[in-house]
Amino acid sequence: MAWLVLVISGVLEAVWATALGKSDGLSRPAPTAVFVVGLVLSMSGLGYALRTLPVGTGYAIWVGIGAVLTAAYGMAFGDDPVTPLKVLLLAGIVGCVVGLKLAH
Repeated sequence: MAWLVLVISGVLEAVWATALGKSDGLSRPAPTAVFVVGLVLSMSGLGYALRTLPVGTGYAIWVGIGAVLTAAYGMAFGDDPVTPLKVLLLAGIVGCVVGLKLAH
């Protein structure tokens, strides 16, 4: 169960990070609300997962999921250009996240 909660929390990290960017310095109410709710749920899930998972492994996986999804969102829907090097590096992060899970 901790792994599932960790993955969902990683996805929520991407949600709050993206909402923070869209909140225009926390001045737009809807993205700010999404940011706050996403942040609270993401951190709560991370805290729950780290009750049974090692902190280093859990945190690295949480950050990796959030970073990859946030970058992918920016490339798909934002103004972040897609380059082969970026895609390769993001795939490397995914590989490392999977490797950490398999090594646990």
